[in-house]
Amino acid sequence: MFRSLKNIDSAYQQTKTLALLFMLLCFSVAAYAVYSARQTATAAQGRIYVLDQGNLLAAVSHNVKENRPVEAKDHVKRFHEFFFTLDPDAKAIEYNVSQSLFLADESAQRAYENLKESGYYNKLIQANISQDIKVDSVSINAANYPYYARCYAHQQVIRASSVTSRLLVSECYLRDVSRSTNNPHGFLMERWRVVQNNDLRTERR
Repeated sequence: MFRSLKNIDSAYQQTKTLALLFMLLCFSVAAYAVYSARQTATAAQGRIYVLDQGNLLAAVSHNVKENRPVEAKDHVKRFHEFFFTLDPDAKAIEYNVSQSLFLADESAQRAYENLKESGYYNKLIQANISQDIKVDSVSINAANYPYYARCYAHQQVIRASSVTSRLLVSECYLRDVSRSTNNPHGFLMERWRVVQNNDLRTERR
């Protein structure tokens, strides 16, 4: 009889141990399932799906602040390309300059008005002169706000008989503003000024 009771007690202990192990296994599986679900949900929140002509494209979202220095460089580059790319056409000049003025404050407006009053744009139109610019680099100091920017570029002044190359260096400060169609990066250039604009060489065409 005592042997039977001992066997029953042993079987109970084994059953208890197996039950605890099973509960521990269930808890582990449940915890892993919750963790995996949270990871999947987090990944899904950072992914946007775009339907393009029947094709499903995935786009991953990022923190806007992480990309601000890159956007700042492109903003400065965009301004200079609009402001300094000129053709002997009054409407083309007006369009390019107006687009550039959306990106900067009154410092750029003053520079435009000074060039206009001096007859610079009229001379381009009358002499059929085109002006092009290539931005070499833009340096941004993102450690301090508003951000300091310095632009290095090469200009080409194209005449019927010659092409003049110039070195252009300018600087400004950038502050955050609302994004819009005319200002997609949401920056405004302040205190913009040309530091250097020297002729490098003139070549005959």
